[in-house]
Amino acid sequence: MRIARFVHPGSAHAEAGVSWGTVEGPAGASRDALTVAAIDGHPFGSLTFTGDRWALPDVRLLSPFLPSKVVALGKNYADHAQEMGGAAPTTPMIFLKPSTSVIGDGDAIRLPASSSEVHYEGELAVVIGTPARSVAPEDALRHVFGYAAANDVTARDQQRADVQFTRAKGYDSFCPLGPWVETVVDASDLRIVTRVNGEVKQDGRTSQMIHDIASQIAFVSGVMTLLPGDVILTGTPAGVGPIVAGDTVSVEIEGIGTLTNPVVAA
Repeated sequence: MRIARFVHPGSAHAEAGVSWGTVEGPAGASRDALTVAAIDGHPFGSLTFTGDRWALPDVRLLSPFLPSKVVALGKNYADHAQEMGGAAPTTPMIFLKPSTSVIGDGDAIRLPASSSEVHYEGELAVVIGTPARSVAPEDALRHVFGYAAANDVTARDQQRADVQFTRAKGYDSFCPLGPWVETVVDASDLRIVTRVNGEVKQDGRTSQMIHDIASQIAFVSGVMTLLPGDVILTGTPAGVGPIVAGDTVSVEIEGIGTLTNPVVAA
């Protein structure tokens, strides 16, 4: 099931506003062939539909959730660790991105004037569905609501200068997430492809992760409580590189969908 959050144009049941809904239509179909059916309230637990439905092109997709926190893993693919010039960590290396960095499909990545080298990093995002605190790896996947595509946008020059990630990863718009959350998919071996202006830049598989999804959830939940809607970014394959104003970045994940964002100057 694909869960989206969107701005709808209004209906007999509601004024124009923000809703969650299910994206419906054949797998692999173009967006023009998809519809979105509004649900009453939030998508955790049993779903109740309002009866409102729109063609997907007639609504504006937002980030599927506004998480209380985004926890990201660094160097979780060996080939990416190698291209960054360091050894892969033996335990997960985590950092935080603020909730204000989160944007949705179609929203613009805004390049800060203070950086001259901003990179894309296509990633699989894990969305938490139930509170998780100090969970065991064998129980971790029970806390997953679903999966989405993400882009861990990074001011690489500032990352090198600061020797930590907060400024480089924390700018507004530096965490595109979407286009929706897929709740029924085995994420252990999915293809991830990042394109800039249609050209393939990254092409990897989630099976190449050093620390798998269950291990990540167990590790992070041992540090901080994960709440419904929180997001874990699971790392990026090799092939990261720069983006400039005027570019368009797409992160496509097999079985989930494609997240696309234009790049603009600050």
